[in-house]
Amino acid sequence: MKKLLLAALAILCITLPAQAESMKLTYSNFFPPTHVQSQLAEAWCKEVETRTHGAVSIDYFPGGTLTQAKQCYDGVVEGLSDIGLSVLAYSRGRFPTMAAVDLPLGYKNGVAATKIANGVFEHFQPKEFDDVQVMYFHAHGPGLLHTAQKPVHSIEDMQGLKLRATGNSAKVVEALGGTPVAMSMPDSYQAIQKGVVNGGMYPVETNKGWKMGEVVDFMTDSGAVAYTTTFFVVMNKDKWAEIPADAQRAILELNTEWADKHAQAWDESDKVGMEFFKAQGGEVISLTDAEADRWKAACAPMLDVYTSEAAEKGLDGKAILDYILASLNSLQ
Repeated sequence: MKKLLLAALAILCITLPAQAESMKLTYSNFFPPTHVQSQLAEAWCKEVETRTHGAVSIDYFPGGTLTQAKQCYDGVVEGLSDIGLSVLAYSRGRFPTMAAVDLPLGYKNGVAATKIANGVFEHFQPKEFDDVQVMYFHAHGPGLLHTAQKPVHSIEDMQGLKLRATGNSAKVVEALGGTPVAMSMPDSYQAIQKGVVNGGMYPVETNKGWKMGEVVDFMTDSGAVAYTTTFFVVMNKDKWAEIPADAQRAILELNTEWADKHAQAWDESDKVGMEFFKAQGGEVISLTDAEADRWKAACAPMLDVYTSEAAEKGLDGKAILDYILASLNSLQ
């Protein structure tokens, strides 16, 4: 009897399909775990496991604990992390097609900026991302000028100011007569607090999300030249290739949903950031219409420079800008 039972169990083991092992990945993100964008990234990780029925699971590392913000993209390419979220502008000049999205085009909200960022990628299929598998992009609402101690009412007030800015926001600061200082957001709080810089260009949400409202005193509503910043979520190409096709499809569907969630969160966070800024005693300064026109005129050459630099890299910068401007008109 015992021999028969053992034989039956052996046959059962042979005929049952082998249970596929779950693929475990790592995700690097520079946002602190308490930031809503970090919480959304972590929720994406959990949802990937759910949607793939456990075929893919992800260990999440926020706060730059796995790779720092500036090293995140290369970290994914080199396999230091399997997935990464960071800012394209931290690698200035490396992503020329997507750089157009961050230009000071007068963005009013993160929903429009996010749709445009993903639209540009899908429409132009930039080769600069051939070394990764893009998950999705998202982008914040209007990036505005914030200063400590000194209010800015005009271009003349920008003279002599050192301002935290990266990528195209750095070019905006330069065009307006200030001095841009490149640094990641985690380093900016102390830099402003200690007077290393006099403020920065960043979205309103940052006043609460990164507590910047505690160290700045004024916000200039520079909406006429409001820029955005494009964030990427990318996966190591080899790891992506190892994921089963049905799990890949589930992740791609999830990516579309999550890009929208990030965009909505940016806009909600802007409202919270404004409340926090004002609660700290912050003052919002409105530009006159004439002054706003001066700011637009000062920044206008940036568009020409972009098209020229894009041409040097074999890109049709005008076509990219035309696509973005047409999208902006339809979305805002």
